[in-house]
Amino acid sequence: MGVSFDAHAPTNHSGTQPKVARSSRPNYNKLHAQPLPVKAYPLPPLIPHNPLSLLHIAFSYLFQWLAPSSSHQTMSLCAYLSAETRSVHITNEATARILWEQGFFGKGSLSRSEPAWLERENIRRGLLMGNTSEEFTRQRREERKQFKKDRARKEREAIDEKLAEEAIACSNDKRVCAPAPEGIDDDILEPISERAPPDSPLLPNGDERKQWSPSNVGTDGLKLPSVVPESPSDFIINQEHFQLTLEEAFFLVYGLNVLEIQDPSTRQPISTPTLFSICRSRSYFPPQPLANCSSHDAFLLSYVVYHHFRSLGWVVRPGIKFAVDYLLYNRGPVFSHAEFAVIIVPSYSHAFWSSTPGLRAMIGKKEKKSWWWLHCVNRVQAQVRKTLVLVYVEVPPPWEIEQTTDQAGEVLDIGRLLGKYHVRELMLKRWTPNRSRD
Repeated sequence: MGVSFDAHAPTNHSGTQPKVARSSRPNYNKLHAQPLPVKAYPLPPLIPHNPLSLLHIAFSYLFQWLAPSSSHQTMSLCAYLSAETRSVHITNEATARILWEQGFFGKGSLSRSEPAWLERENIRRGLLMGNTSEEFTRQRREERKQFKKDRARKEREAIDEKLAEEAIACSNDKRVCAPAPEGIDDDILEPISERAPPDSPLLPNGDERKQWSPSNVGTDGLKLPSVVPESPSDFIINQEHFQLTLEEAFFLVYGLNVLEIQDPSTRQPISTPTLFSICRSRSYFPPQPLANCSSHDAFLLSYVVYHHFRSLGWVVRPGIKFAVDYLLYNRGPVFSHAEFAVIIVPSYSHAFWSSTPGLRAMIGKKEKKSWWWLHCVNRVQAQVRKTLVLVYVEVPPPWEIEQTTDQAGEVLDIGRLLGKYHVRELMLKRWTPNRSRD
């Protein structure tokens, strides 16, 4: 855990500054108790040496049969499709909160992940007290930055003390000390005690020292006007909306059946087959008609992988920040960092894809990856302590996809179509000689 410092805070006798207590965080275990926006009602465990457990199981089964409980939300979760951004937008704050807290779906349009723009704005205007998750992240980064500054200052002090000892020993021995090398400023050899540290509130300005504060100095050195908090009676309109990727939205519609996506122009709900066709056509740029969509379009491959890992219990988040397709979290971003970074690689092992020279040339371009690319991506994941996973998706031939569609190209059985794709996982780790000698 890092330690936060204040430039104006008093120091103790050892010269170090006291720790500053952090504000308490929310109870994430309680907020994110449900891994998905659906409720499960498992049967009690069977204990072989306890016959009463059989009665407990029979009573639970009979109760669910006579008075079944719904596994879905009582309120309807609605969203609308945005063709311009190729995403699904949600403007209802309650719906956005449910999808984020129960499965970490989507992100705020004006936030890093959790939709917290309105809360940050209220805190900035002095209408609320506390910190958001982004504020906690910023505090941790400031603490690490301050720790590095203090470490560099102590190293500089140690060097100055060593130079002072050598100077005293040199004067006692009455030997001529070698002059300082050319090109080195005399300020470098000046003891740290005789000059102000870089983070000191008192900075020299000629022969005078003036009070300096980072809050009133801009990037160009000009003084910025102080922010006057608005009146508490001011009403702030939430300008942030919640957005889902096409893969997340379709999983909520098809996989969980908890979300209803509407057409923004007609406000009518979009059926699941129609939404599947829209997502496929929108995965191309510019969007292509459904008849021109192939069996290896980007949405099909990405959704197959997304559905695969979501079904295994992983929290799947976009990984563009680390040059990958997806990041896999064990419980969620608020609990720990992502453990695995996923890259989707299409695989064309069926004999159809090598039947003609044209197909072989096309598939060769899609499958071709250089060792330089692999080493670069693997090095990035090793630096951020993530394990790279190459996910190979077996692409079926076109006629197998046509068997699940009608004459217009709309899918009749989505589950049968997705069953044509197979997923293989390959885990890679960067080999370093100093850590893998055995």
